[in-house]
Amino acid sequence: MIAYIAIGSNLGDRIANVKKAVLRAADEVKATLVLLSSFYETEPWGMKEQGAFVNAVMGVETELTPAALLAHLKSVEAGMGRQETERWGPRTIDLDIIFYGDLVVGEDGLTIPHPSAHERAFVMVPLAEIAPEFKHPVLGRTVSEIAGSLDKTGVRKMEP
Repeated sequence: MIAYIAIGSNLGDRIANVKKAVLRAADEVKATLVLLSSFYETEPWGMKEQGAFVNAVMGVETELTPAALLAHLKSVEAGMGRQETERWGPRTIDLDIIFYGDLVVGEDGLTIPHPSAHERAFVMVPLAEIAPEFKHPVLGRTVSEIAGSLDKTGVRKMEP
């Protein structure tokens, strides 16, 4: 099963944080890193008075259940010093499950597909780079269709 995970950081060395999170997440979830998008610098979403983010999306092949994957991602965040602050506030690292194959999950604390990923260019643009034909299991539209319909202002691909 391939899970797509959004990654973001806007505190400290943002690029190093994203790279470290990719390595830790793939290792700690006993997953094979299947795909990793380019890095994008993006304007903050939700709370505007904070620094720009570095965002990426990775695809991992894992046999963990969605709940176990979420627990491991939260462990990676905590291990990298993430502290819960205000909603949409600054963070060292943020790891969100966007899709887990074509599963639709609605449990306490876990909703897959991510309930608002389809509205966020900073998620859909990098995801379209690595999985353009993946179909949103609820909306029935491909990631490239969704990304194409979003305002990409403030989403800039970073040079390698």
